[in-house]
Amino acid sequence: MPKHIASGLKYLAAVKLREQGYFQKDIAEKLGMDRSTVSHYLNGRNLSWSSIEVAEAVTGCCNRDFLYMTYSLTGNIDNTRTIVGILIEDEFQAKVKDSCIGCGVCVDACLMNNIAIKDLKCNIDTADCCGCLECQLNCPTNSIQVLEVENFNK
Repeated sequence: MPKHIASGLKYLAAVKLREQGYFQKDIAEKLGMDRSTVSHYLNGRNLSWSSIEVAEAVTGCCNRDFLYMTYSLTGNIDNTRTIVGILIEDEFQAKVKDSCIGCGVCVDACLMNNIAIKDLKCNIDTADCCGCLECQLNCPTNSIQVLEVENFNK
């Protein structure tokens, strides 16, 4: 069953990419699938609707749960980053206080691989931030604050 739900997540990502104007070839490459599977997905074949419903429920979870559930379903961190990056539309901004000691705990906690230590301070690239708050929750000095940015284009 997990493979079916993971397929449902890929289906949702493929549909979203198609809506954004991507071609099947590009979608297949981005999601690590063959073009015929993408074609079947976009034409509503080879996928059970219950898998899609469960996948939609997974995307409705908080961002942290969505991230971890997607990772547990796909078993592949790169696939997880891609799917989560496509399906989470929210934008986030991170503020790092001067109390940051550059310990790197946040780097290890970030499954999206968006944090690096520069000049003994964490540097968060929020372009692909999914808002899971793992960096904020794991920071031993409470130096990180992640905020959702108001997006008027939704």
